Amino acid sequence: MPPDEPQTTPKQREFRTADLAREAGITVRTLRFYRERKLLPPPRREGRIAWYGEHHLARLRTITALLERGHTLGGIAELFTAFETGRDVGELLGLPSPLLTPWSEETPVRLAPEELADHFSGEVTAENLSASLAIGYLAVDGDEFVHISRRLLDASTSLVAQGIPLGAVLEAGRKVRAHADALADVFTTLIRTHVVTTLKDLPQATETVENLRPLAKGVVEAEVSMAMDRRIRAELESLLGGAKADAQGDAPHEGAPQGDAPHNEQPPGRD
Repeated sequence: MPPDEPQTTPKQREFRTADLAREAGITVRTLRFYRERKLLPPPRREGRIAWYGEHHLARLRTITALLERGHTLGGIAELFTAFETGRDVGELLGLPSPLLTPWSEETPVRLAPEELADHFSGEVTAENLSASLAIGYLAVDGDEFVHISRRLLDASTSLVAQGIPLGAVLEAGRKVRAHADALADVFTTLIRTHVVTTLKDLPQATETVENLRPLAKGVVEAEVSMAMDRRIRAELESLLGGAKADAQGDAPHEGAPQGDAPHNEQPPGRD
């Protein structure tokens, strides 16, 4: 048998300063300004030539998307610093860690820029990237993106593969997020009002909230499932009713003239 051929890793594209600026849609002066503000990692040097990679381009596109959403350069710098040093939201907000035990069981997914493009071929635009960052589906971690949830990533990928534009998927995700936040508000208000009224006994309060986790999830799953049943049934009835109405409209009325001849056309054999 012939010896196994060594596997080769595809070479990443590299850009000089002007080429990178052009690819990112910014000026060379802006690129250098970002470098001075530590928003961009240092390039690879060959003598006096600076070489930038795909990760630099992804970072520049992310900065542009965040600026379009109203973030300041100072805020973007803090965000990048937080990601790169591994600090979590709880540490940034100064909240006690026992109360930050996540209810979700989602698995984050790390993606290189080219891997993200593979999931959504031709749809990774600045607008969609901006929307993903705004919703919180994506975050930036050094040279990579981090998607908040494997399940949400797989669902989004499948919907786009079915022909739904990524922009429409993200808009639907934004609406779902708003409804989910409203549901979370209902449950937290219920718990805060009737169960955890004080933090004097923090371990007991945390245990109580943990015990309520499966109950809240069960209620939401049951209600959403029944709501989908009602909605699908209503949609089917509407479609069937419309099809029936169309069929009745196409049928000739009793006593109506048949054929395509105009009413004023003389019958055959008459002058």
